[in-house]
Amino acid sequence: MSVAINDRIDIRISKDQKELIQYASSLMGFKSVSEFIISCVSREAKEIVADNNQILKSIEDKRIFVNAMINPPAPNAALKKAYKNYKKFKETNGA
Repeated sequence: MSVAINDRIDIRISKDQKELIQYASSLMGFKSVSEFIISCVSREAKEIVADNNQILKSIEDKRIFVNAMINPPAPNAALKKAYKNYKKFKETNGA
């Protein structure tokens, strides 16, 4: 499977960072430092995106969550009943 390479990212790093990356790349058996960097960064990027999407899937979900934290709604009847049941449970179980 061939992947078309048509974009570029340029970065500047310290000599120590470059030496460390080259050493790690050789330890892992990559053909080039570029291949090693692409592998590591792609893996990390996929993990970040997956973690982000696990909790709140969309921008709208995030907006709703933040709004609820800033402006919490008043407790409804079901929540009030659940709280009473919780208090009764704690009292009867010595917690």
